[in-house]
Amino acid sequence: MAFCTSAEGQKFQRVTTEFDKEIRKLGKNPLKNKNSDKNE
Repeated sequence: MAFCTSAEGQKFQRVTTEFDKEIRKLGKNPLKNKNSDKNE
C-alpha cells in the first residue's frame, strides 16, 4: 500500500506501474473459472 498526494504525480505513476507488474506476475485468477462453472 502506498500513499500519494495530488502533488506526487510521478510517485503515483511509479507506484501504480510497479503494482501492475506484480499483479501481472501472479497471472490469471485460478478461482475465476471454478466459480463460473458452478454458475452455469
